[in-house]
Amino acid sequence: MNDNFAYILKRLGQAVLVIFLVSVLSFVMLKLSPGDCFTDVKLNPSTSKEFIESEKARLGYDQPILIQYRNWLGSALQGNLGRTCQGNAPVFQLVSERAGNTLILALASLVTTWAIAIPLGIFCAVKQNTKLDQTIQVVSYIIQGFPSFILAILVLMFAQSTSLFPVGGLTSIDFGDRNWFGQIIDIGYHLVLPVFTLTIIGFVGLQRLMRGNLLDVLRQDYIKTARSKGLPENKVIYVHALRNAINPLITLLGFELSGLLGGSFITEYFFGLPGLGKLLLQAVQQKDVNLVMAGLTLGTLMLVIGNLLADLLLKAVDPRIRLEELD
Repeated sequence: MNDNFAYILKRLGQAVLVIFLVSVLSFVMLKLSPGDCFTDVKLNPSTSKEFIESEKARLGYDQPILIQYRNWLGSALQGNLGRTCQGNAPVFQLVSERAGNTLILALASLVTTWAIAIPLGIFCAVKQNTKLDQTIQVVSYIIQGFPSFILAILVLMFAQSTSLFPVGGLTSIDFGDRNWFGQIIDIGYHLVLPVFTLTIIGFVGLQRLMRGNLLDVLRQDYIKTARSKGLPENKVIYVHALRNAINPLITLLGFELSGLLGGSFITEYFFGLPGLGKLLLQAVQQKDVNLVMAGLTLGTLMLVIGNLLADLLLKAVDPRIRLEELD
């Protein structure tokens, strides 16, 4: 237990350094790239140069880059992520509101994706080269090569033609009049099609990876030895083989956690969901430094947390693994 705690502290210390270096590099690259958040405003002849200069002074854009970064970092460490360049809205409030919506969508799709892909991959490995396995693999290849935006359009067409599910948005008009349970049901109802879209996109590659890993493990000598000793086939597969086959997928889960907040952009866009991915794309287009930095820092933090959780899960699934070997 003490070793685990020491490992977590070590990784958190490394995380601080990683987040700091990513923030420095991101900030400098944003500032050195052509244009700024006032580029579009300058094209408006009714906007005076004095107004633009005063806004740059308010945001500190008239100072050297390192001074700007120092000011941003000092404010961020105090929980103040600044305000948007256009609209003067608090960045923390915008990000927290949108991140919550994206997190709900991403976590729901992550659960459904893994709940389908892992059992299906195991089933296909056990039933290797049967007609059903071959059919599933062909369908998986087709879906994997299918553009995600086309799938989203087809799902939207289905929703419009059947009226079984809402076409866009996260809540109904009368959302505020419902009790807490009704609000949860309403959000879940609006998430059915977006989650379905993300699940279809995500599960095909995952099930193929699960199938391939399990087939590789089943060919190992220790599995052949276990079978020769007369162990039940279910025990051989689900106890001995599965433990080793699923380890690479747990590592992958850490990276998937890091992409939760930004990986749902296409779905958010087509289904009109007020998520973080859409907000950050607009921020990049407008070169809103405070908003982009908030998104990048949050994404880096999710990557660090995801990798740490993956290491701890690997240790929990396979006690033979030493955490020091994962560095």
